[in-house]
Amino acid sequence: MKAITLNRKHLCIPYAAFLILFVILPLLVVLYYAFTNATGEFTLENFISFFSNTNTIGTLFYSLALGIVTTVCCLLIAYPTAYLLARGKFKKRSVLLMLFVTPMWINFTLRITALKEILSLIEGNIAQYPFLNSVIGMTYDFLPFMILPLYTCLLKLDTSLLEAASDLGADKATVFLKVTLPLSVPGIVSGVTMVLLPSMTNYVVLDMLYNSTYIMGSLIGSYFSAYDWHNGSMIALILLVIIFLITLATNRFSDDESSSRGAIL
Repeated sequence: MKAITLNRKHLCIPYAAFLILFVILPLLVVLYYAFTNATGEFTLENFISFFSNTNTIGTLFYSLALGIVTTVCCLLIAYPTAYLLARGKFKKRSVLLMLFVTPMWINFTLRITALKEILSLIEGNIAQYPFLNSVIGMTYDFLPFMILPLYTCLLKLDTSLLEAASDLGADKATVFLKVTLPLSVPGIVSGVTMVLLPSMTNYVVLDMLYNSTYIMGSLIGSYFSAYDWHNGSMIALILLVIIFLITLATNRFSDDESSSRGAIL
């Protein structure tokens, strides 16, 4: 009886099976429904109607605006926070980091409900400021996803590079702008990717705050709730293309920054 030997090819089998069953096959189903009509015939009418409808185009741009503003707010709050946690001289650094991560362990619905009550006390009628409240809710929800990659990247910075810049006569502002900030670009790119894409489609925050249907995620949900798989799959495919383009652009930017570190220093 021959002994069974395992090699690297055999170790790829579980991953390949998972990839086929849960990535490739669902994607093929989405492609099929996106390019067909109710009778199963090939058509581009789904895409034509989307880009010719001012309501759906407005929803797309509203989602992009909400995602961009949320990402900028998260970055403005997360970068100094992560910088202080990573470069500050704190004895209980892990405890401070845990304080920012702990909200992620609390039920999502409970957190947004608590935020809604706070906004109601401050504003009175939260329906008067839909965009502002959406940004606040999204920022509150996704802020830890921006802090963690920035903290990890800043923590791993080579301090000898910062010392070398100081020895060459650079002040603290120059060291930060010319050395620290460029070297932290991979963390920024990672955080932006983790916040921008979900905030464009996470309609649960908006629904819980003021019952909105203005972003792409809620539009997809409305189509599938009405058993219109064709238009729902079409919008999902459009979002997939947007995600792919953003990921491609951010990865290229990160690679360019990494390859030019020597020139920056």
